[in-house]
Amino acid sequence: MMKFPRLLRKSLTWDRGSELKAHKKFSMATDMDVYFCDPHSPWQRGSNENTNRLLRDFFPKKTDLGGYTQKQLNDVASRLNNRPRETLDFLSPAVKMNELLQ
Repeated sequence: MMKFPRLLRKSLTWDRGSELKAHKKFSMATDMDVYFCDPHSPWQRGSNENTNRLLRDFFPKKTDLGGYTQKQLNDVASRLNNRPRETLDFLSPAVKMNELLQ
């Protein structure tokens, strides 16, 4: 996380999973605010839920990713990162990230 400019690491929203235990340590180490979703409230992490849905086009639930090569996984990541998103005014995440980093 620290490799990203401060502009891109203002806060992080986590589910209420096992990562909950380490949130104070993470927050202190990164100087980022950490927020938690309410239980059973996936709409509070809309981008994450949307990305999970897009991943299901390639990998059904409970797919063992160990059966894929790193190249195959990278190809899926590239396709998703270069897919335009309505929430980004129809820019792709890759294009938007490049804009923010310049």
